[in-house]
Amino acid sequence: MTLRYSVPGISCDHCKHAIETSVSQVAGVTAVAVDVAAKTVAVDGGDDHAIRAAIDDAGYDVAGYDVAGYDIVEP
Repeated sequence: MTLRYSVPGISCDHCKHAIETSVSQVAGVTAVAVDVAAKTVAVDGGDDHAIRAAIDDAGYDVAGYDVAGYDIVEP
């Protein structure tokens, strides 16, 4: 299942790299894709709470999320 997180603080390639590095270390995560323009993080696999913690550890806040293409909702 792909989870997509809205992360308004993403603004550059440094942000992208920091989030991808942190989230890729979460157990069960098989893929991470950060879209700087859309300010989203798409993640395959892993636990939602652990992924949110990894995004937070990288220095960014999650504003919302969606699952498999549904609308982004508040956490």
